[in-house]
Amino acid sequence: MQTYQLIATAAAGIEALVGKELRDLGYEVKVENGRVRFQGTMKDVIRTNLWLRTADRVKIVVGEFDARSFEELFDRTENIAWEDFLPIDANFPVEGKSHNSQLHNVPSVQAITKKAIVQRLSNAYHRRTRLAETGATYPLEVAINKDHVLLTLDTSGEGLFKRGYRKNKGGAPLKENMAAALVMLAHWFPDNPFVDPVCGSGTIPIEAALYGHNIAPGINRSFISEQWVNLVPDGLSDEVRDEADSLANYDIELDIHGYDIDQNMIDISQENSRAAGLTHDITFKQLAVKDWQTSEVNGVIVANPPYGERLSDKKSVHELYRQMGELYRPLTTWSKYILTADMEFEKYYGAPATKRRKLYNGALRTDLYQYWGKKDRSKPLNSKGFNENAVLKTSKGG
Repeated sequence: MQTYQLIATAAAGIEALVGKELRDLGYEVKVENGRVRFQGTMKDVIRTNLWLRTADRVKIVVGEFDARSFEELFDRTENIAWEDFLPIDANFPVEGKSHNSQLHNVPSVQAITKKAIVQRLSNAYHRRTRLAETGATYPLEVAINKDHVLLTLDTSGEGLFKRGYRKNKGGAPLKENMAAALVMLAHWFPDNPFVDPVCGSGTIPIEAALYGHNIAPGINRSFISEQWVNLVPDGLSDEVRDEADSLANYDIELDIHGYDIDQNMIDISQENSRAAGLTHDITFKQLAVKDWQTSEVNGVIVANPPYGERLSDKKSVHELYRQMGELYRPLTTWSKYILTADMEFEKYYGAPATKRRKLYNGALRTDLYQYWGKKDRSKPLNSKGFNENAVLKTSKGG
């Protein structure tokens, strides 16, 4: 099976997590801004699409070169063996972007790239008429940065954050892969309590449950590359999916709670958890932040509260932050991870964070305020048999 140069794309600030996920899966990686490079076969393409929790997409690098003129772009694109990727009836839309490059007109870049591919395929398939493009879709991208051209083939189709379980959502939902990133950054062990006090549509608790059971996040959706009969051997997708399904551990008892002051959001959360097959793994309840109490220890709180971007909201949001501080500061064995774009969060929370990490929620810059708890060692870790090394523990595909 042919080995390809692959890229897992990621939101700014998440690249290192994607790199860690890939290393845990057994791949050698190179972390770059907005992406992680690795190598693999089509089996690895399907496998990483299934397992990566924090990545946006998995792409095949078809070509890479420098170009400062449209003639160079055309010639070097045409020299690529596109027939090794695209069958005669392939539908291959070409998206484009350009940054700090002489070829800055994106529509022209796309048109030239498309023309060069058509020329190559017409010669390879001995076609004198226009290519039909009636078959499976092979989404291509031409990205130029500082005159360096990167031609990629998207294997995911819809972004990997679209797990398929979110049937309904609130006004400002957190993407599933960002929610998964927050769970991973919290260093939560699935035998310990997990609480989202402002759960909205339930995305963070659901991602925690998927992680806790070692369920591949893409197991309930399809990927566009699974339709590529010229590249994916018959039965390969089922083989990789069966392997992923066998690694899920449904016997672990999880202690995950999601709360929200809005009963409508609790109803949505429950609907989404049912769609994810996690009805009995998460407890959702209508509850204001200030009314929560616990006698448990060694828990983790992960929250994405309102940011108070509108002036009319700021007073109520700052009151919410104050309530969080008063309630959470005494919980010395609990770790708290709170994501917000409000740079005054620490002031209203009443304590400086142990650590801050810059993340991007879409185009919005946010900070993850981390307050690390001191574990009570009298309570044994992993008391329910969770093996932290079992997460993503699969043999590397070939």
